[in-house]
This record gives sequence, structure tokens and C-alpha cells, in this order.
Amino acid sequence: MITVADLRPARLSVRDVLRVGGAGLRARPLRVFLSALGIAIGIAAMISVVGISTSSRENLDRQLAALGTNLLTVGPGQSLFGEQSHLPDSSIGMIDRIEPVLSTSATGKVVGAKVYRNDRIPETQSGGIAVLATRPDLPDTVGATVTSGAFLNEANARYPAVVLGHRTAERLGVGVAGPDQRVYLGDQWFTVVGVLNPVPLAPELDTAALIGWPIAEQSLKFDGYATTVYTRTREDAVEAVQAVLAATANPENPNEVSVSRPSDALAAKQATDQTLNGLLLGLGAVALLVGGVGVANTMVISVLERRAEIGLRRSLGATRGQVRIQFLAESLLLSALGGLGGVLLGVVVTVSYAAYQDWPSVVPAWASAGGVVATMIIGMVAGLYPAIRASRLSPTEALATP
Repeated sequence: MITVADLRPARLSVRDVLRVGGAGLRARPLRVFLSALGIAIGIAAMISVVGISTSSRENLDRQLAALGTNLLTVGPGQSLFGEQSHLPDSSIGMIDRIEPVLSTSATGKVVGAKVYRNDRIPETQSGGIAVLATRPDLPDTVGATVTSGAFLNEANARYPAVVLGHRTAERLGVGVAGPDQRVYLGDQWFTVVGVLNPVPLAPELDTAALIGWPIAEQSLKFDGYATTVYTRTREDAVEAVQAVLAATANPENPNEVSVSRPSDALAAKQATDQTLNGLLLGLGAVALLVGGVGVANTMVISVLERRAEIGLRRSLGATRGQVRIQFLAESLLLSALGGLGGVLLGVVVTVSYAAYQDWPSVVPAWASAGGVVATMIIGMVAGLYPAIRASRLSPTEALATP
């Protein structure tokens, strides 16, 4: 005896849905590969952008943590009338008397002095290298180290000796320091006694030529005013010292003093990175959209090519809902393949680039998970119309299609 329950169409289990969807994809491997590749490229672009940016930021954070972010810088600001002010001669000594301050040093820009590899280079081709009068205790305060030679000391600071920043040495073609290495600075020859490693806490030193304070005043018409005072404080007193630095450096005109710290520059860099990330993520979203169009195109063509199959399934009792589920499953599986492939490709690109730059490799979990979720949403949206179209085909119409 046939009951009403026997006339009801069988329900498809999750396993059945995956099997049917997978069979539809295996029947068209090349088309599936190309459609999944479009999605994978978009996801890989998003993962790579986020991963490389995060790895770069993590590397910078580690460098700053190793050197310490308790470095404050003091410089001259502008007067009420917009004129450039200068720090008093006593500012360095007064700052050094603040109780939590551990060390203090300073540099002063030597206006008009230019640096050349030799005296035959045209005057206009100076390369924008700044000449800074420097105190010998600068490396201890800013965490600078030399890659070749030695830093200035009380003896050679009175003579034409120069220490080149990392990028300055590269521009001038100076590989190592030595008595035979000379550069033409301020219309006279200076011996290169040292070359610095990059200085993360004071990047302005990387593009500078550092000379002694006495020789700058004697030979290069240096006015003797400090343009940057570097102050290292106790970690627990950074904010307190920062609050009193302006008034201490220039008690008469504290509003004409500029005070900052490396973390301020880091925050600005991170804001720039976020803007760039937004732009590149937008490009990744466009790539994802293109991949979604590819999925939709693949599924629509699949419906047109498989009208006879759809009609046969409907004739054998498959409901419209089951046909919709079948094509949605194919679309979701196709998108999942592209998403997982894109995440793996993005991770490989991030790890490879980070290893090349000697950075720690960091790929945020939210980026990987978000990439997979994005592809599933794209698959669902892209496969919805083809699935509905397939479910609306009548058995007789579909079977009559040649």
C-alpha cells in the first residue's frame, strides 16, 4: 500500500548535496579552474596586502621595543609672527637637569654646507644631504651604532672628521671608513672616520653627515644653536617629562618649542599604511568582484548546458528546491576552492617577502578567515540567479532541448 509519505520526495543530506555539487564541478575542470583562479587572485591580493603591511609594522615595533620608545626630541618652533625661532644656548643643560632624564645630546644644522664625493661634482648636485654639528654622546642617547670605523670623540671633533649616515654613505659611494676615505664638505676635505647603521629612532641621521661641534663653529660658520635635542628618559616618566620639556628648554617662550617622540612618527606611519591598505584592499575587492562575475558566468553556462540533466532529474522526482540546492552547492564549492587557494597563495607571498626582507612573518587570522567568508558570500550571490533559473525549468521543456 502506497502512503502519502512514500510520495514525498526524498530529502538530500549534506553529504548528498556535496557529492552532487562536486560531480558538477568535476565535469568541467578547466572552466572551474579559471573561475576559481579569478577569486583566488582577489583573495591573495587582500591577504598579501594585509600580511606584508602587518609584518613590516611588526618588524618596526620590535626594533623600537629593542631600542626603547623613551626618546623625546626637542626642536625650535615658530614665533607668534611666524618667524623661525631657536633654542637658547642653555637649553641642553637645563633639560639634562630634569630628574628622570637619563641622557641628553643634540645636533645643529649647519646652514649652507653641502657634501660631495669630490671637488669636481657640480654644486647643484649635492644630493640633499644635511650637515649636522654633533656632540660625541649622540650614539648613547639615540641608540646609534657604527657599521665601520668609530663615532666622533672629544679629540677628532675639533678636526675635519665626519661620520656618514647609512643612506648618505650609499649616496656618496663610501663603503667603509678609513684615513684614505674623504668627502668634500663645506669647501674643504673631511676624513670619513665612521659610517652609521640605520637609526630607527632618529631616521633623519641616516641622510646626514655628522661633524664635530667645534669644527663646525670654527670653519663652517655654524651659529651654535641646537636644532634637535635628543632626550632619553625613564620609561615610567616619559609623559611627565614630555609635559615639561618645552618650558624647560625655553622658559621665556615655551610656545616656540616643538616636542615629539618616535612613537608619534610611528603613529603617522601607521596612519599612512592604513590609507595605503585601504587603496590596495579596494583593488582586491575589484578582483573579487571580477571573480564573482566569473563564477556567475560559469554557473549560467552550466545551467544552459545541462538542461537535459535538469529535466531528467525533475522527471524522476527532484523538486525545485533540490535543484536550487544542487547549483548553489556547486557555486559555493567553486568559491571555496578559490578562497582557500587565495588564502594559501597570499600566505606564501607574505612569508616569502617577509623572509626576503628579514622580517617576522605575520598574517592576521581575521584576514584569512575574512577571505574565506568573503568568497563564500560571493559564491552564494553569484550562484543564486543560476540556481533559481535552473529550478524554474519545467521537465518537458528541459527534456525537449536538443
